Amino acid sequence: MMIQCQDASFGYDGHIVAQGMKFSVEEGDFLCIAGENGSGKTTLLRGLLRLLNPMEGTITFSPALGKTDIGYLSQEAIQKKDFPAGVMEIALSGNLGRMGLRPFYKKAEKHKAEETLQQLGIADLKNRCFRELSGGQQRRVLLARSLCAAQKLLVLDEPFAGLDPLISAELYDLLKKINRDMTIIMVSHDIEVADCASHALHLNKKQLFFASMAEYRQSEIGRKFFAKLGEKND
Repeated sequence: MMIQCQDASFGYDGHIVAQGMKFSVEEGDFLCIAGENGSGKTTLLRGLLRLLNPMEGTITFSPALGKTDIGYLSQEAIQKKDFPAGVMEIALSGNLGRMGLRPFYKKAEKHKAEETLQQLGIADLKNRCFRELSGGQQRRVLLARSLCAAQKLLVLDEPFAGLDPLISAELYDLLKKINRDMTIIMVSHDIEVADCASHALHLNKKQLFFASMAEYRQSEIGRKFFAKLGEKND
């Protein structure tokens, strides 16, 4: 068991935003967190990232899952398009959480960054400035940084929102490959996630559903959610 929530609730300043969380994440899972805007998804992610303690219930992490084993791509990072840094510099910055006071990147860290850029199909952009890239290229760079940070778990908050459907589909294909070696937890409103995720968690300020993605697609709440997504894509 990598993560287990037992009747956990999360919120801010005494106000519960997401309650009744009762689910688990196993090594190798791909968990999709679904729900309308304002349903508590990002708040739950903060709890899973150990940035919030539960206000009720418990959340238990495997002793083998350290804070520096997690890579995270937030909505805030996605919205910033004016990074003055270069692509390789941004990818390498995923290692900063593990470096402590060490001022230089290790050879192994540079090698992983090179491999990650290659894996994401942007090795030819490594000397380019981030702000000069297209939206799809920028998402790949930010994903590369998260992968350089991640050792065991990748956490993504709406990583491909607003992208061209063809670019989004390509990135979901990449996530399928990444999931072979790493556990993924992702908030998403993209219909493509149904073909990637192994499990679904649906929130509306409380947990409404948790099971396999196949069961979610057959459930009433899942059918309604995917019907809305299909309407948006028409």
